[in-house]
Amino acid sequence: MPTPRRQMPRRIYPLRILGMGLGGMVVATVLWERQASPLAWTVLLLATLVWPHVAYLLTRRAADPYAAEVRNLLIDSALVAALVPLMHFNLLPSVMLLTLTMVDKITTGIRGLWVRALWVMLAAGVASTAVMGLHWAPETSMRVMVACLPVMSLHTLSVSAVSYQLIRQSARQNQMLDELRRVDALTGLFGRGHWQEQAEAALRSHHTTDEPACMLMLDIDHFKEINDAYGHTVGDEVIRALAHVVRGNVRAGDCAGRYGGDEFAIVLPGMHARDALAIAQRIREQTEGVRLRSLPELRITSSIGVAPADHRHSSLRAWIDAADAALYVAKNGGRNQVAGCMEPALVPAV
Repeated sequence: MPTPRRQMPRRIYPLRILGMGLGGMVVATVLWERQASPLAWTVLLLATLVWPHVAYLLTRRAADPYAAEVRNLLIDSALVAALVPLMHFNLLPSVMLLTLTMVDKITTGIRGLWVRALWVMLAAGVASTAVMGLHWAPETSMRVMVACLPVMSLHTLSVSAVSYQLIRQSARQNQMLDELRRVDALTGLFGRGHWQEQAEAALRSHHTTDEPACMLMLDIDHFKEINDAYGHTVGDEVIRALAHVVRGNVRAGDCAGRYGGDEFAIVLPGMHARDALAIAQRIREQTEGVRLRSLPELRITSSIGVAPADHRHSSLRAWIDAADAALYVAKNGGRNQVAGCMEPALVPAV
């Protein structure tokens, strides 16, 4: 598959034909007005009609097409600067062509290209002046102004289109990075950072509107022993299996995430403790039914703590501590249980 660096000459070829052609029409208008010499017309034709095709052939035959195209871009700058003395420094087309040439070098994104192009343009302008002679006629006629309009309009639109594509590409990349930040790679659940943001939002909503919310903390029982006995690959399989169970028991508006290691956290906005306990019980029961294809004899259980949001929770840390406390009640009670931090009794396993 061609790399972006190798595709660069093919992308630039039609743009060079268009840019040189339109610029050549402007220069031709000036040369026609001042009845230029055959030498001036020859230089113009070579620069605007012949050079784009020569540049493409040079890149096609080069061992390093990208490096060859960078050289071609510098030659573009030199040719444009060489045309300025041919126009006797006609003000509007000279400034326009030099400015657009520099803009093109900047928008390539090639580091330092515009600085090199600046020196190349200066040298080419001096050399062209030495050959063609120094003639100063900066006045711009209405005819030349009209000839400049297509170049300015099309160039502005093309640069805007490229900028728009870059902005869209950057937005997509930022979205992908945000997804990577929000989602835990192993489980497909939300990562800890995003989960905490959603938990803080649910707690704020509870404090301001009394909207109920519950937090579940889930821990895989004896997970260290599983890792020690079967290895971390099996441990990862167990974590993924539990994540699958969790995803199957939460609503679209809930936020289930991996809190750390083998511990999961679930925020259930708008839910009372009784309903949250029922969901936790379903997760616990379905966890018992999980069987790994590679180890069907392995029995997996979980302990779950449930903590409804409370006005006494002055911070997210306090709410998490309440859910952790409920989780440890379940674990200390024999594991494979669900406990609510505000419920005195455990919901025992069947």
